[in-house]
Amino acid sequence: MKLLVFTQALDKKDPILSPYHRLMGEIARNFQSVTVVCLKKGEHDLPRNVEVLSLGKEEGGGRLMSRARYVWRFYKYIFGAEYDAVFVHMNQEYVLLGGIFWKLMLKPAYMWRNHHAGSRLTDVAAFFCKKVFCTSRFSYTAKYKKTVIMPVGVDTEFFKKAPRAEALPGSILFLARMAPVKKPHVLVAALKILADKGVPFEANFVGDPLPSDSKYYEDLMKSAKDISGADGAGANSASSISFHAGIPNDQTPYAYSSHEIFVNLSSSGMYDKTIFEAMACESLVLATNKNLEDLIDPWFLAREDDVEDIAAKLEVLLKVTPEDRAIFGRDLRAVADRHHSLKALGKKLAAEIGGEGRARGEAAKP
Repeated sequence: MKLLVFTQALDKKDPILSPYHRLMGEIARNFQSVTVVCLKKGEHDLPRNVEVLSLGKEEGGGRLMSRARYVWRFYKYIFGAEYDAVFVHMNQEYVLLGGIFWKLMLKPAYMWRNHHAGSRLTDVAAFFCKKVFCTSRFSYTAKYKKTVIMPVGVDTEFFKKAPRAEALPGSILFLARMAPVKKPHVLVAALKILADKGVPFEANFVGDPLPSDSKYYEDLMKSAKDISGADGAGANSASSISFHAGIPNDQTPYAYSSHEIFVNLSSSGMYDKTIFEAMACESLVLATNKNLEDLIDPWFLAREDDVEDIAAKLEVLLKVTPEDRAIFGRDLRAVADRHHSLKALGKKLAAEIGGEGRARGEAAKP
């Protein structure tokens, strides 16, 4: 089974998109050959059966010229490459551009899209696909009959408790893009409740905003200053909130391991991978994602956008003893490894795409 894959970026040094590099490596282990077409190509180290092609974003140029180059190369690759099936990761635009041609060429297309939002264009893209993959049963794409729920795909061999990291007492980590959709403002509001009650904590917000969210980020930091104060001391001297720039993905295991609690407040339609990265590093998690309801203890779940409930759950987790924290951490890692590992994702993709391809090949034999 020869697979053509479209993804955003292939760069093991990219601070945000480097996990895609690990995903492509896992896919390669389950297919005869893989041709990866990315919008931007950087440093990569993949198995020999992987060919990497770029649409050329790393080459720069004017906006109009760049887009023309992207489209020209896109069609050059889909008509020139040798493949049996297509896997479009994240970007429905590629299906909208190539779907009709893949139908005519009898090459089945599969799309990965996991987000609470969608549109008519998403529906059109799904029409051209044999199957649609997502990780959340609350994703916009979960509504299609052709949709298959997949593991999140965390490399649990890479994400594990950092040996030299010690979690500071009362430490809380929020690691995400600083954007309204990630809801760091909800956590700030919950922390204000704790600070007003005199509950000690040290909260670190790690991540950068997009240019369009710069005003939101400024307002977020101002609201946190009302809690922390200019000198970093809140309602009591043991409460503090700090903001830090985003870090590369390969540095996040240390960040998870050096905090007692990781908080994720994204909507249930998103199912952020960072939840399971933190679990694999044996951090306690607090999330508002309904997909977790049957996987983890209710004490690690809060009601979405409910500031009071989030504050109450945080207060409980901050009081967990080191001995119990170690037990809970091992249990959470076991959940991540059993249900949402990268190996599990690779095997299921092979079953849903490669398995069908092998079946077609067997059927075609005389």
